[in-house]
Amino acid sequence: MSNCISLLGSTGSIGRQSLDVIAACGMTVAALTANRDVERMEAQCRRFQPELAVMMDSAAAADLRLRLADTPIRVGSGMEGLLEAASLERADTVLTAVVGMVGLRPTLAAIRAGKRIALANKETLVCAGELVMEAADTWGAEIVPVDSEHSAIFQCLQGCRDRGEVRRLILTASGGPFWGWEREKIASATVEQALKHPNWSMGAKITVDSASLMNKGLEFIEAMRLYRLPPEQISIVIHRESIVHSLVEYCDNAILAQLGVPDMRLPIQYALTWPARTEGVAKPLDLLSCPPLTFHAPDYEAFPCLSLALGAARTGGTATAVLNGANEAAVGLFLAGKISFGDIARRVEHALAVVPGVQKPDLEAVLAADAAARQAASEDF
Repeated sequence: MSNCISLLGSTGSIGRQSLDVIAACGMTVAALTANRDVERMEAQCRRFQPELAVMMDSAAAADLRLRLADTPIRVGSGMEGLLEAASLERADTVLTAVVGMVGLRPTLAAIRAGKRIALANKETLVCAGELVMEAADTWGAEIVPVDSEHSAIFQCLQGCRDRGEVRRLILTASGGPFWGWEREKIASATVEQALKHPNWSMGAKITVDSASLMNKGLEFIEAMRLYRLPPEQISIVIHRESIVHSLVEYCDNAILAQLGVPDMRLPIQYALTWPARTEGVAKPLDLLSCPPLTFHAPDYEAFPCLSLALGAARTGGTATAVLNGANEAAVGLFLAGKISFGDIARRVEHALAVVPGVQKPDLEAVLAADAAARQAASEDF
């Protein structure tokens, strides 16, 4: 069970909910990091009194340093500060709630420091999962998932004597706001429509990924790396109600599922308290009032991002880093109003076609593939 946390990405949606859990469980905070939300970071620092506060933006760090001048809190900046926060001796757990590839190097630093990794940054395993898992084996670091789907699988695997007993993992997907729409209508969806998720309250990037179903494709890749299973042993089903968070099917045909209300504080808490369970801050699920539970096959034609992700998963190597980098760039352009929703998949497909793949890449090859993918997805073609 965790006692002292370094929280990377404290001002975002997952970060704020993580602080709710930390406070409720009586844990302490060693470090907080954010991008540029100085006002919220100052409030968090004054409440949780970390040893170190880091802003990725240098101007924001300078502002925060002035605001916290009356406290003993040190203020760092940039990747150097993020790496320090991830490896502070006082912290026993590093919760990585930053979005995107920026989380990779700090996660590796935390692993080398032997920390428990409460992993909410899926891009780390998507882009460099084999490197990360090998490093965890080498340094004896625990990786406990925070994503609701992977937390559900992790919980359902607790009664498993041997991974050979597992037939398949079943990831559930809400389907997002566009489930049931025709592909042409989805392609012309607005930013406002894409950000209206039916069940979850999340940051903009992950909400758009949920609308395109790219998020489920990224989770598919993450499951392969985290649980070290081939793609043939992972399935995806659409479950609109977001009550069943994922399932594990065993060789005897038994299927175990984890159910709960759609509240990220439940998987966050389990990642921090595992192997123990404590009184929680998430609301209990009332089985008598929850809706009927339904399941559907994914529509790969209407949601091409999901097909692209599964293709990259089967290709392996740097293909998954290309997929992720291109998607991050394309989603950024969509949120800025520069491309259509349908252009996200087209730009990802273009990057996968033009960026050369490398099998068994090292960290430098992964970072190079990511940079090339972002460039390819940002250019006109």
